[in-house]
Amino acid sequence: MKVLYLMFWVCALVSGAASEEPFPAADALLPQHEHAAASGPTLTLDEVERIALLNNPEIRVAVRRVAVFEAHAPEAGALDDPSLMYRGWQVPLRQPWNYNAAMNMFSVSQTFPGFGKRGLRNDIAQSEVIAAKAALDAVRLDIRIRVRKAFYDLLRTVDELRVHDGHVAAARHGVEAARIKYTVGKVPQPDILKAQVALTRLAEHLIHFEQDAELARIRLNTLLGRSPRTQIAVAGESATPAQLPGPEELERLALTSRPDLAQAQAMLESSRKERTLAGKSYMPDLSVSAGYMLLPSGSEFRNNYMIEGSINLPWLNRRKHDAEIAEATAKVSEQDAELVAMRNAVFGQIQEALAQAAAAQKLVDVFQRSLRPQAEATLRSTVIAYENDRADFLNLLDSQTTVLDIDLAYFQALADFQARLAELELAVGAPIDRVPEPTPEVVR
Repeated sequence: MKVLYLMFWVCALVSGAASEEPFPAADALLPQHEHAAASGPTLTLDEVERIALLNNPEIRVAVRRVAVFEAHAPEAGALDDPSLMYRGWQVPLRQPWNYNAAMNMFSVSQTFPGFGKRGLRNDIAQSEVIAAKAALDAVRLDIRIRVRKAFYDLLRTVDELRVHDGHVAAARHGVEAARIKYTVGKVPQPDILKAQVALTRLAEHLIHFEQDAELARIRLNTLLGRSPRTQIAVAGESATPAQLPGPEELERLALTSRPDLAQAQAMLESSRKERTLAGKSYMPDLSVSAGYMLLPSGSEFRNNYMIEGSINLPWLNRRKHDAEIAEATAKVSEQDAELVAMRNAVFGQIQEALAQAAAAQKLVDVFQRSLRPQAEATLRSTVIAYENDRADFLNLLDSQTTVLDIDLAYFQALADFQARLAELELAVGAPIDRVPEPTPEVVR
């Protein structure tokens, strides 16, 4: 395209020399068209995602939450602390210091939960660890998708600024050529004014492009856990796959890949174990004690030992334990229904995201196969007609404006497709295979 523009403007510049210059030069019209080149390290999408997974604050919070559950797991199935007891019996009131006349006992006691309770408590804690890890995976997936969107937004602004620079250079030549032709009477004054307006509007475009680039840079730096003011440049390509996967394949993948489904499944398993544990509430716990007894002096057997055992009687507190079992059963039913509803919602998200991605892909295809070639062919035809005085300057201006608008819309469509594809990956919970080799028009 740049070669075409330069050919057009070079042909336009072969008109006669001007004796007067009633309009300002193009360089004086648009000093604000200059923009600073992107600075900072140039990163690819893989590098950006890797940095985000290491440094993103939200991921670090989720990692620490997993550490909390992992630290809690060993204590869930542990025994209660043993207890040490001293007991003094028959100490004389008249001689409260005379322990030789008293019965002294030292004992150690330990409580053992009913059979299977400790194992279930440990399993419940492990299920909570699995759920926390699934939540961590969900945070990582969300961050990766947000990073991808910000990356392609910033990449789009790179394309827009590149296209903008090419059109500004061509437009400057065009205004100068029109000024020269105006001086020899080949271009009317309104055409010159419209050319200057078209050139000035490019400055308006630049403001929006630079704003979009700055916002994308801020979002990307925030996701990378860096200062929003950090300079960053990106490099990559926007490619569309030859064909998107079918809904059945995506649904099967989602059932095994969605972190929130894995988290819900882990919580359901935890609730089922809690229900089983509640059912064991009627199994009594056993407490045992063993001790040493020192009888008063003069006793026939002064040194003795003692053994003691006790159990609780849960059958006498049925209201409490029946309520615990009913609550645990209701919780399982609730989470089971919640998991079914979540799966149904996931399938709906996949269908919506797939429809949007397919529509965005078709739009990109329309630009690649039809709109861009048609606009370029129209511009070539208009250049030839203008060279042979069969088209006026406004036709040339309209043709170039159309090419500019279509180019910008094309890059916006590419960025929109990448955003829709990222949302589809978020709905599925896993990356979607892409065609690694994009079309030549898309490669930078």
